[in-house]
Amino acid sequence: MQTPKAIRRAEFSPKIRTYVMLYVGFLLFVTIIGIPILIVWLLGLGQYTSRRYYENLKCLLTDRHLIYSKGAFYKVEKTIPLENIQDLTFLENPILNLLELRILKIETAGGGGSTMSDMKLVGIVDAEGFKEKVLGQRELLRMKTEHGQAGELGSDETLEVLKEIRDLLKNANPKYGQRLS
Repeated sequence: MQTPKAIRRAEFSPKIRTYVMLYVGFLLFVTIIGIPILIVWLLGLGQYTSRRYYENLKCLLTDRHLIYSKGAFYKVEKTIPLENIQDLTFLENPILNLLELRILKIETAGGGGSTMSDMKLVGIVDAEGFKEKVLGQRELLRMKTEHGQAGELGSDETLEVLKEIRDLLKNANPKYGQRLS
């Protein structure tokens, strides 16, 4: 098995520390029992925790996977194969907008509607560029896989399969078929 080749390492904005402070502070504030903890959070625990969280954020795009790790005290590392990525979506909320941050949500195949298979990357610098790089690498991997499978067929078989695909496209969309001819 090949060693994964690093394509791009995501860089995270330092504003994430403020986002974590505000987000957790808001959650503590809206719960009655969290208000006493909010005082401790604002007096230093929040700054310490958000700094540790930021220091442990890592995201690496390789030729076959997206590897993400996070955590302040308990660290989590997720590895998602690129072929399992179904969609990349940007999420925003008032706090994120105030801090000029975005969340890049990655939805994967086989989740069964569960968010357990999703990954949320908060505060990536140049999030649009990173999203495009992930999508581009996913497509490149798919093309390599398809060509690898097609290369196993004989050249006559490959030509026949391609002709069938062309005919199906012509039948499905006549305008597209005109461009193929």
